[in-house]
Amino acid sequence: MTEALKELVIFKGFGAIFIEMFWALVPLLAIFIVFQIFFLKLPRERVIQILSGMLLSLIGLALFLQGVKAGFFPTGMILGETMGTLPHKWIIIPVGFVLGFVATIAEPAVRILSYEVSKVSAGYIREKIMLYTLSLGVAVAVAVAMVRVIYGFPLVYILLPGYIIALLLIKFSSPKFVAIAFDSGGVATGPMAVTFVMTLVIGVATSIPGRDPLLDGFGMIALVALAPILAVLVLGLMYGERGQKEDAGG
Repeated sequence: MTEALKELVIFKGFGAIFIEMFWALVPLLAIFIVFQIFFLKLPRERVIQILSGMLLSLIGLALFLQGVKAGFFPTGMILGETMGTLPHKWIIIPVGFVLGFVATIAEPAVRILSYEVSKVSAGYIREKIMLYTLSLGVAVAVAVAMVRVIYGFPLVYILLPGYIIALLLIKFSSPKFVAIAFDSGGVATGPMAVTFVMTLVIGVATSIPGRDPLLDGFGMIALVALAPILAVLVLGLMYGERGQKEDAGG
């Protein structure tokens, strides 16, 4: 009986989250119904398929947010607070790099963007290359965020030079990559980065003496949004050089 009660604690508050997600999807459902009645006229089987997909999305979103509440938030905070008490603080930097990389690899939005880029470019920009480029960019951003928390320097010292470099890279990078780069910044700041990595950084800032988690713990998402932009623009430079070599060889 006790074990059963412990399992039920995991789903505490799930009903409220489910209702919240339901009302969030209602406008999308209403728009689809209006378009179906007046414009689309899709066959019945197709409509059932779409509605079933929406139902699965609703259940998946609710379960994901419940999992974040029950698992990701506490885990990130506990790990961050534990790492912040380590005698050798430099260990936090490579750990942050690895966690940033694996969190981005698991990010659904990043995988969708990589797939769409590969499909639209007819395989010219390969899906795996985009995925690893974004993951490395976020990994570097998380590592830099850890350095910032350890040493406590202002966020503007990173963001201002970073965006200046990004604007300069726009001029030299392949035009195909500019739009992709700035979309990548938003895509990388998805649920995995926000729910796990942010709580991890806040946990580290909480446990290091002299650090303010409100001042030093936040700002990591801004770095995560910037790093993929720089990474994809650099990738555009590499593709541009490769295209010039191919043209010269051809």
